[in-house]
Amino acid sequence: MGPRPAQYFGFTALAGSLASYASYLCVDPARYGVVGLGINASHLRGVSGGTVTGVCRPVRLGRSSHVWSIEIGDARSRMVSRMTTAGGR
Repeated sequence: MGPRPAQYFGFTALAGSLASYASYLCVDPARYGVVGLGINASHLRGVSGGTVTGVCRPVRLGRSSHVWSIEIGDARSRMVSRMTTAGGR
């Protein structure tokens, strides 16, 4: 990361990417595509340098929609953002 604090858009984009990829891994890509349906985000602190890590866990894996919980932490394991995303096939 650069010298300026990360904008929250970057955290939201990371969470959306993690959830989309996780949903992609849960479907047959030859039969289904994956689209985002919504995102709810709570940004707790900025990050001005170092590495951030995102962890994506399923909340619900339904037949036609998936809900994911994503937590993004900094290099000191402090939570910087918490999001819930929904996606469908």
